[in-house]
Amino acid sequence: MSILFWALTFGVIGKILLAVGILKVHYVMSQEKRIDSEVIHSFHYEKILTLIGIGFIVTGYLMELYFYNGLHMLSCTGGECAASVLDAIAP
Repeated sequence: MSILFWALTFGVIGKILLAVGILKVHYVMSQEKRIDSEVIHSFHYEKILTLIGIGFIVTGYLMELYFYNGLHMLSCTGGECAASVLDAIAP
C-alpha cells in the first residue's frame, strides 16, 4: 500500500477520535447534569483521545507532504520552487 493511503487513513482516524472524544464527554455531561468525578474522568478520557487524534492528523499530514514531495519546498529557492509547484499541478 502506498504512503498516501496511510496518510489519508491516519488523518481520518485522527478526526474520528476527536469526534468520539467530544461526543462521549457531551453525552456524559448531559446524563449527569452536574460536574462530578465521573464527568472529570470523562474529561481525562477526552483529553487522551484528543491528543492521540491530533497525533494521527499531524502524522497523516506529514505523510501526505512526503508523498507529494512537499518537503522539498522547505529547502528550494526561486525558480526551483516554481518548477516544483508546476510539476505538482501538471497532469
